[in-house]
Amino acid sequence: MKRCLILLLTALMLFSMAHAEEVSDMYIDASLGKLYGVLNLPEGEGPFPLIILSHGFGGSHAGSLGYAARFAENGFATFCLDFCGGGLGSKSDGTMREMTVLTEAEDLTAVIRHFETDARFSGISLWGQSQGGFVSSYVAAQMPDTIRCLVIEFPAYVLQDDAKARAQADGSFTETSNVMGMTIGRRYNEDAVSFDIYEVIGAYAGPALILHGDRDAIVPLRYSERAAETFPDAELVVMPGQNHGFFGAALKEAMERETDFFLEHAAD
Repeated sequence: MKRCLILLLTALMLFSMAHAEEVSDMYIDASLGKLYGVLNLPEGEGPFPLIILSHGFGGSHAGSLGYAARFAENGFATFCLDFCGGGLGSKSDGTMREMTVLTEAEDLTAVIRHFETDARFSGISLWGQSQGGFVSSYVAAQMPDTIRCLVIEFPAYVLQDDAKARAQADGSFTETSNVMGMTIGRRYNEDAVSFDIYEVIGAYAGPALILHGDRDAIVPLRYSERAAETFPDAELVVMPGQNHGFFGAALKEAMERETDFFLEHAAD
């Protein structure tokens, strides 16, 4: 009897292990050194479609873990990253004075390159918030044949106009600037104004979903309206009453819409 009980408990433990999500910390070589991220593999056997999640200015991977869990419940592998120098809580190398949208684009590209030949994954899609949405848009346009689909929340396309407004009379920038209480370096502004994001993103012809609050005080809705007209295949969902971030019922709705979008366009 005791032996049968042990065998039963062992079987249950092995079944649980086989059907549990697998979460692991990872480091990848990127723009300013080592980039930290959290890889989440869903239940079942792969290969799995992979979603790479990018945080906003000053943030970290922690802000996207809830989304990652929801996507994993629906059969997607996820990787939530910390951009190098991307935020005060980042576990990656680098500082915010070294970070720019182009170093973050290098980071995201390095992550994609790391996973694109990994047999555990059947394809790669991108998800990004605010500046992470800007960077995800930029990288998707650089790698249109690699990225299956794109989901971006309140993408910070305004950051280029914000950077231009920080320029001195001669067009140059001070060594440091304060943005939302955080210090960035001169190169951040220089990189931000070195191209026009709307001239870039039109190269991504894959499916894109944009979600944006109609009361966003940081990134006005008009920036996403223009993006929706620029992408060849984009849908803009306006979230009534939402500011720069979604909460409560709006957050639940956003997750549901995004999950359905990924199931339609990113799943095998």
